[in-house]
Amino acid sequence: MALAKKPAPPPVPAANAPRIVSAEFSAAAKAQAELPPPLQLEIAFAGRSNVGKSSLLNKLMNRKNLARTSSTPGCTRQINFFSVRTAQGVNLTLVDLPGYGYAKRSKDERKLWAELIDGYLLERPTLRAVAVLVDVRRGLEADDLGLIEMLESGSSSGGRADFKTLIVATKLDKLRAGERAAALAKIKAPGATVFGFSTELPETASTLWASLERRAGLNHEALQHP
Repeated sequence: MALAKKPAPPPVPAANAPRIVSAEFSAAAKAQAELPPPLQLEIAFAGRSNVGKSSLLNKLMNRKNLARTSSTPGCTRQINFFSVRTAQGVNLTLVDLPGYGYAKRSKDERKLWAELIDGYLLERPTLRAVAVLVDVRRGLEADDLGLIEMLESGSSSGGRADFKTLIVATKLDKLRAGERAAALAKIKAPGATVFGFSTELPETASTLWASLERRAGLNHEALQHP
């Protein structure tokens, strides 16, 4: 009599994998009136066009194509919201903001998008942290510094003491290993912590997500809402 096969054990996540266990697209907004209700904690990702926001989000969410990627700058033309659940049982939203600094957009279009993004970043009550992405080879540019200054001044004047800004230097694998520390050390902005990231270096995703968890207070939220 043949013995029944035992079911295969569930795969064990890699030690350096981000701790998001489920993720799905939940909403999109091209105008303030289209923003979904602020029902749970949010972490937003901002940066210049083609800096790698969608690739970073897919890496954090353990998905290949949930956030759309494109080699064409300015592909993301709306705010995209992704509902995720962490290994600690916390539900939150990751937010992909439209890239800025794309010169081919019309003046009116840039103005409308700026109003949408600025309004979201300064007025969203559930926004807990913003990761500002920069290309490690280019460092901080004027647009990046302007955004960071707005976030820091907006959080202090708006009474958001728990709000955090991070700088994520992407495409770290494009530099030689011996060049990375010096390149990261050159990226500085008041009130912000700098992290290196590359989709080709899995440990950077784990380090970034652990910092986002800590700075957004997710461990505390997990204790409050098991």
